[in-house]
Amino acid sequence: MKISTILDHIDSGHMALPKFQRGYVWTRDQVRGLVDSLYRRHPVGSLLIWATESKTAMHRGGSPLAAGIVKLLLDGQQRMTTLYGIVRGKPPKFFDGNKKVFEGLHFHLGDETFAFYQRVKMQGDPLWIDVTKLMQAGTAGLGDFVAKLPDSPGHAANVGAYIGRLSTLLGITEIVLQVEEVTGTDKTLDIVVDIFNRVNSRGTKLSKGDLALAKLCTEWPDVRNSMKAKLKGWADAGYNFNLDWLLRSVNTVLTGEAKFSHLDDKRLDIPDGLKRASEHIDTSLNLIADRLGLDHDRVFFGRNGVPVMVRYMDQKQGPLDAVERDKLLFWFAQAGMWGRFSGSTETNVDRDLAALEAPSGGLDALLEQLRLWHGGLRVEPDHFTAWSLGARFYPVLYMLTRMGGARDWETGLPLKANHLGKMSRLEVHHIFPKAQLYKRNHSRQEANALANFCFLTKNTNLSIRDRLPEDYFAEIETKHPGALASQWIPIDPTLWKIDRYRDFLKKRRELLAAEANKSFEVLLHGNSKWLAASPPVAQDVAVARGVTSESEELELDKLNTWIEKEGLPRGHISFDYADPQTGDQKAVFDLAWPDGLQPGLTKPVAVLLNEPSDVLSLENESGFRLFASVEEFRRYVEKAILKLEAT
Repeated sequence: MKISTILDHIDSGHMALPKFQRGYVWTRDQVRGLVDSLYRRHPVGSLLIWATESKTAMHRGGSPLAAGIVKLLLDGQQRMTTLYGIVRGKPPKFFDGNKKVFEGLHFHLGDETFAFYQRVKMQGDPLWIDVTKLMQAGTAGLGDFVAKLPDSPGHAANVGAYIGRLSTLLGITEIVLQVEEVTGTDKTLDIVVDIFNRVNSRGTKLSKGDLALAKLCTEWPDVRNSMKAKLKGWADAGYNFNLDWLLRSVNTVLTGEAKFSHLDDKRLDIPDGLKRASEHIDTSLNLIADRLGLDHDRVFFGRNGVPVMVRYMDQKQGPLDAVERDKLLFWFAQAGMWGRFSGSTETNVDRDLAALEAPSGGLDALLEQLRLWHGGLRVEPDHFTAWSLGARFYPVLYMLTRMGGARDWETGLPLKANHLGKMSRLEVHHIFPKAQLYKRNHSRQEANALANFCFLTKNTNLSIRDRLPEDYFAEIETKHPGALASQWIPIDPTLWKIDRYRDFLKKRRELLAAEANKSFEVLLHGNSKWLAASPPVAQDVAVARGVTSESEELELDKLNTWIEKEGLPRGHISFDYADPQTGDQKAVFDLAWPDGLQPGLTKPVAVLLNEPSDVLSLENESGFRLFASVEEFRRYVEKAILKLEAT
């Protein structure tokens, strides 16, 4: 079938995209590669379509289908969407993606290369032809393009060749693509989805969640859009979750299992499952924010524990009493603190679900399993030896600030959860200023020690600036007696001097550990049997320790915003790279895409700012491609993913 005919069929409603297809994910490099291959008449593969009755066909987009038999694209969506966008100058009705990817493609008549528009490179050179404008002008408008060709003697001799190249480019729409059809009354939707999954799973193009969603669409075509709407609501509230995570919660509600394969027999129940899971997620987020103070994505560790909480609440079928609620929150915080889900998520979620639902199971069994897995749940001072905003105990410090009686040093007001308003965000304050510590030859690791962090309001942080504790602590204590102790500051004034910095850290680690265990005892309502001594704290083997300052975090947020504008997924700030078997933290990557910038199509990547050169040695071990600067990473994205030529 000719490409032009396929595009006409899309316009007329004779060809469409099935509901279970995911959105458009191609990059500019893939767009350019396709058009270049077609221009050179290289093979670009066949299409696979499902011929079915239009009145029963579930398709994407708002345009009506033609009566009779309609052809739904099973394999070839990315290619045909690309060609439609370039030839028609707009995306098709079923489009779901970033249309910038195929806008502005140009062709050079001299060297026969394709590139996306770059003003400095192309302005003033009439040999650069806008491919979409040529396609829309067609053969009838070819004369207008010829009239604009250079008339200098050097170019005049090549006009014939230029015209031939323009004609070859226009002729792309006349290329015939092989079309294979899935047809017959025996081809039920289930069979077709299975075919689709088999075709699209080659090369791991789709995630496990995507493949599961394809099947779910057979019973509920709008499931993907409904789930995206839920995710957007949580994103607006400050939590960034993905489809796989939400689907896992739906899965635990309906099946009590983590693996998506168990959803096959529950497809009719998906609307109800999503409703129940969403309600329980809302409850979980509210409890975690209100009781633990973990009220935004940056401190929301252990997110894969939520599907377990969701299952427990669903089975409870009613409100939790205070003891149940707090015991469940104790488990959530402890699971995040020890990296329960940093290794094999599916396996550990299944084990926790089994502990809940065994004949002798329940919350106590869940806690006992966590205790046996980790070897003890008591916090020791050495657990606060870690450094940087990426350490697992960074959210613990935030949690203690929001749960306890910590007070702001300028206003004297409590910093409890919700005291400052829903989703308020405190700022990290270095008690001993980094600049002052660096002057005295303290290492970056020491300057960014967790025990040197506290949380304050923005105005308070600005008012203190880079003053030393020996200068400003006395003022705070005079103005707001007890405010220092509320933030677990040693009361011995001799420890406030910078030459006693290491002694200050040691004493504050002891105070923080004591506060953590006290807070956990509160959640256990005095039942401290779960807080048996932990095993000796392992040596810090992590090489990369993640974000170390607010300025780094702002730089990474800015990078994430740029990535999102380019139609790519946001990265995970302070990504916990752990041993897949034990869950032991091996490093913290400042910003990471564990599934790649194009999930399933490109390898995992991560950005590490201000790290020593030996950090890059983690590349082979982790499987991530690592970048030491934002500029280096942006060049990679532009050249390897978006394929923007340098100006």
